[in-house]
Amino acid sequence: MANPPSHVAIIGAGNMGTGLAVQFARYGTAATVIDHRESNLETARETITDALGFLQREGMLSEDPSEIRELIDYTLDTAAGVSETDLVIETVSENREVKRTVFETVFDAAPADAILSSNTSGIPITELGEFVPEPERVVGCHWWNPPYLLPLVEVVRGEKTSTETVERTVEYVESVGRNPIVVERDVPGFVWNRIQFAVMRECAHIVEEGIASIEDVDRAVRDGYALRTAAVGPFETADISGVDLFQDVGENIMPHLSNATEPGPMFEERIADGRTGVAAGAGFHEYEESLAEAIERRDKRVSAIQRAREKTRGREDV
Repeated sequence: MANPPSHVAIIGAGNMGTGLAVQFARYGTAATVIDHRESNLETARETITDALGFLQREGMLSEDPSEIRELIDYTLDTAAGVSETDLVIETVSENREVKRTVFETVFDAAPADAILSSNTSGIPITELGEFVPEPERVVGCHWWNPPYLLPLVEVVRGEKTSTETVERTVEYVESVGRNPIVVERDVPGFVWNRIQFAVMRECAHIVEEGIASIEDVDRAVRDGYALRTAAVGPFETADISGVDLFQDVGENIMPHLSNATEPGPMFEERIADGRTGVAAGAGFHEYEESLAEAIERRDKRVSAIQRAREKTRGREDV
């Protein structure tokens, strides 16, 4: 069993930061949630209580929620919050100057051996490492939302990140019940977002070309492709079907796939019309539910899939 950190400092009290606090505290690690606004911390307390309630209702929490909450504290003082930590995870906005300020403050205040990690999904880890005198301590630690449900975490090696930092981060991730993917090259989008946006690009292309409707493309991915890839990955699928067959099919299909370099008119038109998603009442679909209700609906589906996968793994281990 990997050794967990004794303390994690999480900078940013949004949905991702609170979700991280829940996941670490579930495994006995003390967590400090840090933000620059007291109102954000008040909301964070409520969000954490709601997340624990959700896990309990879904039968995914064996621990006492009150004991988990006792392991989480909150502060507006970044320096004090990181002063005795093993691991810092920043989850602030995707703004370089905001992150620069965070890393400079954290470097001066955290212990000399603390790992300085970022949950960024778009800014290069190598660039973040340039914000501090010791870039070897800076690593990407990109979790998927919500972190207390989705099992994979990308551990991203910047150009100057040390092997020790990567290995310790992997160990910390494993110690709280998560499965790390080590991203050996610091490229835009890392692994998950590159795959996600490649799929999104082709989905938009299919709709724009009049091949299928938005509703049917969603169904094709959700109830077809994603259902199978929940069981086997793409390379496993090619092996099962036959690598030679996949090559033949690919030669016929790949010349016709989208090579767009920007999201395109489907996004531009909706943004111009104020159709920006669930919170606005419409995006690619129409909504009569709140954002919180939509998120809970999604999370219930994810938790059901997770429980089914765990049962399957349990039978395989017998």
